Amino acid sequence: MKSKERVLRAVGHQETDRPPIFADFTPETAAKLEKRFGLKEPELGIYLGNDMIVIPVGISTSFEQAQKGTYVCEWGIKWQKVGLYTEMIEHPLGDDRAFNSYKPPNPFRSSIYEEAGRIIKKYGDDYAIVGAIPCTIFEASWYLRGLDKFMVDLLTDKVFVNDLMDTVMHYHFVAGKRLIGMGVDIIWTGDDVGMQTGMLISPDLWREFLKPRYRYLFHEFKGMNPDIKIAYHSDGNIEPIIPELIEIGLDILNPIQPKCMDPVAIKERYGERLTLWGTLDEQEILPFWRPEGVREETKRLKKALGRGGGLILGPTHHVQDDTPIENLLAFYEEAVRG
Repeated sequence: MKSKERVLRAVGHQETDRPPIFADFTPETAAKLEKRFGLKEPELGIYLGNDMIVIPVGISTSFEQAQKGTYVCEWGIKWQKVGLYTEMIEHPLGDDRAFNSYKPPNPFRSSIYEEAGRIIKKYGDDYAIVGAIPCTIFEASWYLRGLDKFMVDLLTDKVFVNDLMDTVMHYHFVAGKRLIGMGVDIIWTGDDVGMQTGMLISPDLWREFLKPRYRYLFHEFKGMNPDIKIAYHSDGNIEPIIPELIEIGLDILNPIQPKCMDPVAIKERYGERLTLWGTLDEQEILPFWRPEGVREETKRLKKALGRGGGLILGPTHHVQDDTPIENLLAFYEEAVRG
C-alpha cells in the first residue's frame, strides 16, 4: 500500500495494512540523523518511514531561523537563540499605538510557495502532503502583541482583539487556499490553547473568539475542495472543545499528549468522527525509556488505537535533542511492522 493511500484511508476510517506514521525533528535531532544516514528532509523522514510530508507556510516558520544570536522575522518579531530554542524577546505590537501602522507580510508572494510546489510535484503521487499553517489565529496574535498583554486584551479590548485576529487569520486563510489549490491532501491548522491539566483560555473565550473563525476557515477550505482533510493542533488538555471542533468540520486532531489526555478514552469517545495524529508520549517515554519499552508502547498504541483506521501514529511533538536516536529508531521499526 502506498503511503498516500494509507494516510487517506486511515483518515477515512478504513482499515489499512498498518497505521500511517509521521515524526518530525528539532534541528539538533535532524542534524544527528543527517550525520548518521546522510539524508536531509524530506528524504530523511521518508527513509525512516514517514507516510506524510509537511510543508509549513506562515508565522510558524519564524522559529529556528538562526543557530545563534538574534534576528527579526518578516512579521517584525525579534527572536533570540536561548540554549536549544529560539524565544521571542520583542513584539511589534507591544506598543498600544502600533497596530494602526502595522503591515503584515504579503501572503500572495509566489516565493513562499516554491518549496510546496517542488514537494508536491516530486512526492505528491506517493505521499500524503500536508500544508501546515499552524499558530493560525490565537498564537499568531499573541506573538505579535506579547502573551501577557494579549491575555488582558481578551477581556478589556475586544475590538482590538477581533481586528488583530482577523489580520493574522487572513494571512493563513490565503495561504491555506493557495496550498489547497496546489494539491495538498491535508491542511494543518491550530493554536496551543491547552496546558498540562486544562485550557489555557476558558472554553467561553475560545467559543467567542476562535470557534467562529475556525468554522469560517474550515467551511471555506472544504468549499474549495470537499475532499480536503483538516487537522488542528493544540498541545495540552483541550477536552472541553473537542466536540465543537468536530462540529465545525475537523477531521484530524494533533497531538493527543498522553500526559494531558488519554488517547484510548479520546478514541472511544470520538474515534468514529475523528482521526488521532500523534499519541506517542514525547515527555517521558520517547526520551527516557529504553528502546524495548518504546517498542512495546508503540505496539500497544497500534493495537489500542489503530483498528478501523482513524490513527496517524507518531510522537506528540518534534523529536527533541534529549531523545536517544536508538529510541526513535525503535519507534520507527515497530511502527512500520504490518
